Amino acid sequence: MKIGRWLAITILALGLVGALSACGGNDGDGGSLTKVTVMLDWTPNTNHAGLFIAKEKGFFRDQGLDVTIVEPATGGVEQVVAAGKADFGVSIQEAVIPARAEGVPIVSIAAVIQHNTSSLMSLSDDNIKRPKDLAGKTYGGFGGALETALIKKLVSCDGGDPNAVKFVEVGDVDYLVGFEQNKFDFAWIFDGWDGVRAKEIEKKQVNTIPFLDYTKCIPDWYTPVLITSEDMIAKNPETVRKFLAATAKGYELAMSTPKESVTAIKKNAPEADEKLLTASANYLATRYVDKGRAWGLQDGTIWTEFEKFVRDAGLTAKPVDTTKAYTNEYLPKK
Repeated sequence: MKIGRWLAITILALGLVGALSACGGNDGDGGSLTKVTVMLDWTPNTNHAGLFIAKEKGFFRDQGLDVTIVEPATGGVEQVVAAGKADFGVSIQEAVIPARAEGVPIVSIAAVIQHNTSSLMSLSDDNIKRPKDLAGKTYGGFGGALETALIKKLVSCDGGDPNAVKFVEVGDVDYLVGFEQNKFDFAWIFDGWDGVRAKEIEKKQVNTIPFLDYTKCIPDWYTPVLITSEDMIAKNPETVRKFLAATAKGYELAMSTPKESVTAIKKNAPEADEKLLTASANYLATRYVDKGRAWGLQDGTIWTEFEKFVRDAGLTAKPVDTTKAYTNEYLPKK
């Protein structure tokens, strides 16, 4: 679950996915189910736990939905969902905002995880403990403008020299191997996957700088989110409600019983590392949502502050109306 697809808003050959729009279908027992397709943003992992649990436990079927979960197309989830070739998708706020800026009609309908679980990770021997320590070090990443803007902002805000940070493009690599081969000194990771893998599975001595510890410097944001299209909301609002009702139930079970995440994901991705899934499921169980808060809710300030950061960094050319970029309207009412 590496950081990738930075601002990947490209034109997709729509035939890749097929005719996957919502329509009536037969459930094999004489009843009618609405066929729904969900496109993931990556190979199956614990970010997707609630979706797989909802499917395996029959929560979607209880809502009258026949849900198919597919892995991402080459051109990115956002274009596929916008075109109606998948009804729902797993995306990230940093993709939704530039997509909206380009007129792509997608809407975030739920935050999968309440806060950003990204960190900058390095080997402990490099003695990188806070952002200003990154000056003079080399960052290995995908070469995205957002990566550069966020890292430079963190360093300068912490009193370091942002121009002393070196950047190398390494793509989708094993960061631990890259560290040990001295190809770079630090990388952007998700604590719930790469972080637990390094610390709990590989037993490596690493330091992490959590983004959430520096929200006075950079904004918090939602990564990942669930998206749908404006057209889907306009034409099939009850399907959106039913989809989120089942999905929320799935994530609630992932929070209360993390082993259900492992079981559901392994059934759909048997090649997945069970030890890593277990460690990740346990980590995310307390982070999908803050205690006492309903799963999926999104805050307007998170959207406005991150949109401003993206625009100020020159990653979008014009303001995005964030009130149209997200909605809580279709989440279950508690």
